[in-house]
This record gives sequence, structure tokens and C-alpha cells, in this order.
Amino acid sequence: MRKTLTQTDRLQPHGDDFYELLMAAHDGLAFDQSAALNARLVLILANEVGDFGTLTAAIDRAKKT
Repeated sequence: MRKTLTQTDRLQPHGDDFYELLMAAHDGLAFDQSAALNARLVLILANEVGDFGTLTAAIDRAKKT
């Protein structure tokens, strides 16, 4: 079952902090290492979300933007 994702920014006031943390995690990595880090992070976060409908909706949104 597909869900509709919220439009609410749930990271406020930490959105910029998270972005900086994410970019810092990629510092010094080769492209392949960076891609592997992103893949691991996506799988870890998907496991935390744990809802297939929400994950499907998130993939759909990411493909559109």
C-alpha cells in the first residue's frame, strides 16, 4: 500500500546540521566509497522507518525531484 508523505519539515531546526554532518561523512571519500556510504545509510534508515508503503512513497518522491 502506497502512502502519502508529509510535507512537514521534521528536521527543523536541525536540517542544516544534518546536511553538514552528511557532507562531512563524505569528505575524503572516492566516488565509489561515497556511493557505498549512501547505500548503507539508505538501508539503515529504511530499516528504522520499517514501513514499506512509506518507503515506496519516499522513492516515488525522490524520483520526481
